[in-house]
Amino acid sequence: MFSREKYHFYYVPALPEFLSGEKQIEDFTIHNEKWYEKNGMDLHLEEEITAIEAAQAQAVTRRGEKFSYDKLLLACGGNSFIPPIPGSKSEGVFALRTIADAEAIRERAKQSHKVVVIGGGLLGLEAGNGLRKRGLEVSVVEFSPRLLPRQTDVAAAAILQKQMEEMGFHFYLGAKTREIVREKDGLGVFLEGGEKLPAGMALISAGVRPEITLAKSLNLPGDKGVMVDDTMETPIKGIYAAGDLVEHRGRVYGIWPASMEQGRVAGANMAGQAVKYQGTLPSNTLKVAGIGLVAAGEIDAEGKMESVVAKDDTKKTYRKFVLQDRFLIGVI
Repeated sequence: MFSREKYHFYYVPALPEFLSGEKQIEDFTIHNEKWYEKNGMDLHLEEEITAIEAAQAQAVTRRGEKFSYDKLLLACGGNSFIPPIPGSKSEGVFALRTIADAEAIRERAKQSHKVVVIGGGLLGLEAGNGLRKRGLEVSVVEFSPRLLPRQTDVAAAAILQKQMEEMGFHFYLGAKTREIVREKDGLGVFLEGGEKLPAGMALISAGVRPEITLAKSLNLPGDKGVMVDDTMETPIKGIYAAGDLVEHRGRVYGIWPASMEQGRVAGANMAGQAVKYQGTLPSNTLKVAGIGLVAAGEIDAEGKMESVVAKDDTKKTYRKFVLQDRFLIGVI
């Protein structure tokens, strides 16, 4: 097993809690070195595979070492998507995807009072909350007219926004970042309308894109990621793929539960079993202090389907059940 990171396998969704200081690395490390040894795994940390010689069934490391295989699994994950915003590569501008990213963000936060989060999705809000807990003033810029457009409808987003504003968040919705400029005392984040948001740092949270560098070198097909069949095998016999880089039946999931299930199916088939991946029900959870949000299945954001809504303004609760032919197909 090869990884370009120096850390053992860890729970990526816990990174915002690492930002806040609520968790340390060992708290969200899933398996330690003894676990790998016990299960007969030869782990190579900080040793990236840079080439696959499929005809010879060999994987090549950055140092040029070659390792033969009978079956190969690509589990390269994804990379933070950075929109083409002028100044996005400036000092003080970050994305959160790895422990190394989080460590750099925490270090910058020590000398910052304000942060602008570009992207009002799940990770952006959770990361912003982690920095808020470190004492920073958080402003969120979101292109959509509401927060979490993929997980909420208009009513749910309004409730969420109000609760987070009460926590101290500032929101700029329906807004687009024009450029990020380095200034004497930090950064200036300029919006399309000309408004300037001063900050000590900026965090870009605009989604994840599959890491398909190795796949491209193998000429593996796929419009969005690495195309696999129901056994998680790619068109090259003996090479499998699982996780954020995978495109299955035209869909890239990009969520933890799907990656785990795909990994289990791929491993079973690589070991000689006959297991099929049936897909994963899309579900997301937002973990921000005092707020619990779960969205699963078809949320019917446009309100075009049959639904049952239970709303309590006093308790600040909102529940929505989306139905199709009397069957439950989604919830908020």
